[in-house]
Amino acid sequence: MGNMFVKKPKITEVDRAILSLKTQRRKLAQYQQQLEAVIEAEKQAARDLIREKRKDRALLALKKKKTQEELLKQVDGWLINVEQQLADVELASKQKAVFNSLKAGNDAIKSIQSEISLDDVQKLMDDSAEAKAYQEEINAILGESLSAEDEEEVLAEFENLETEITLQSMPTVPAQSILSENDAKRTPVHSEAEPQIQDKEDELLDLPDVPSGAISTKEVGKTKVLEEPLPA
Repeated sequence: MGNMFVKKPKITEVDRAILSLKTQRRKLAQYQQQLEAVIEAEKQAARDLIREKRKDRALLALKKKKTQEELLKQVDGWLINVEQQLADVELASKQKAVFNSLKAGNDAIKSIQSEISLDDVQKLMDDSAEAKAYQEEINAILGESLSAEDEEEVLAEFENLETEITLQSMPTVPAQSILSENDAKRTPVHSEAEPQIQDKEDELLDLPDVPSGAISTKEVGKTKVLEEPLPA
């Protein structure tokens, strides 16, 4: 039941012309394929007849081939004309659609403009100007309106307060932390390798004490006995 109320698109003469041209183009393309097949067949027949030494029949086949080639050229020309006319019709159809759209838009603008007169617009602007001037007079009487100089002073005061608040919101650095940082920079930094180097120097310099008095012969003898190697 729902399909009964579907409105079918209207087929125009332009649609029929486009359909006819496309049908003719398809038929000409099929005819081209047939002619090309006949030309190839006549050419192959001529080759076979030449191998069989049948010169007359070979020449006849080549003449048929030549005739089909001439006909194929004519068909090519027809196909080009059909395609050109089809392109022209489609372009004209699109141009007409664009023209109709522009015309509809222009009519809509004219319809809207007809509802608004220049006198009404001018009267509206005058009324707005009068209302604005009246409001300014009321503000001046009530002291709500500021002069240009007052506006500049207010802006200058606002900028000063903004700068003051910005400076106050910046973090302050204590003087003691600054001094400690400077002391830390001046204190030399020792590496971990320096204590190890100092220990090695102490080991190398760990020599026996030099006696301050004279050495006795007994002590020298003891020293020699200790230095002699033990028997194996």
